Amino acid sequence: MVQSAAPLNLCLLKVSCAECSLMELCLPRRLDPAELTQLEGIVRHRRPLQRGEVLYRRGESLRALYAIHSGSIKIHISAPGGSEQILGFHLPGNLLGLDGCGTDSYTCTATALETTSICELPYRRLESICTLVPGLNREFHRLMGRAIGAEQAMLLMLGNKKAEERLASFLLNLSRRHGERGFSPLNFNLSMSRHDIGNYLGLALETVSRQFAHFQEAGWISVDRREISIHQLDALEKLVAHSLEEEADNIA
Repeated sequence: MVQSAAPLNLCLLKVSCAECSLMELCLPRRLDPAELTQLEGIVRHRRPLQRGEVLYRRGESLRALYAIHSGSIKIHISAPGGSEQILGFHLPGNLLGLDGCGTDSYTCTATALETTSICELPYRRLESICTLVPGLNREFHRLMGRAIGAEQAMLLMLGNKKAEERLASFLLNLSRRHGERGFSPLNFNLSMSRHDIGNYLGLALETVSRQFAHFQEAGWISVDRREISIHQLDALEKLVAHSLEEEADNIA
């Protein structure tokens, strides 16, 4: 049985930051009780988003930042010619909307990949308490740094890697992120479609399907629709490590 995020329960939307299992991945990390109380005072619990529903659109004024409580969201922009370019996939504990902090407007669109519950943090109120709460200000900048690091990692992944290396890197990244959230790092559901994966990795749909089949034939993974089971994590890691070694040799 594939282990994944727990089914949405509306009563979970009322869980306080202090009781949330995702606390260590989100803004409340390392806040003392007094600081946590100030943060909880501005958090709003929205109704769940349904699959395909837009949280915010590119060009809209920055209203709030959003923490994912359950579900998943893709971040994307419109590429030249009107096609979609996916920039990332976000899981529970991730903070969305940071892209709007520099210009006061969102630079991309956020769309739910499945039923997703969100905690909303009005941005101006968050700014105000960040000036008064050193711990919160520190955690906010930590998350900003992590977001920048994730973008750099994506650029590295899409550099000169072959199709199989890109998909292996993607699966390893999901494995690590599921593990951080207390889910199985070896058995999980893909909330995104093969088409979305290909879009994100810069690969054709047919190439993505072919690489999944290749990994499955090699016995590294098994696939049942969107359910993934990783049987040989070390094989995926060796594939990615080999590509990094080749890049280092080329630089040298």
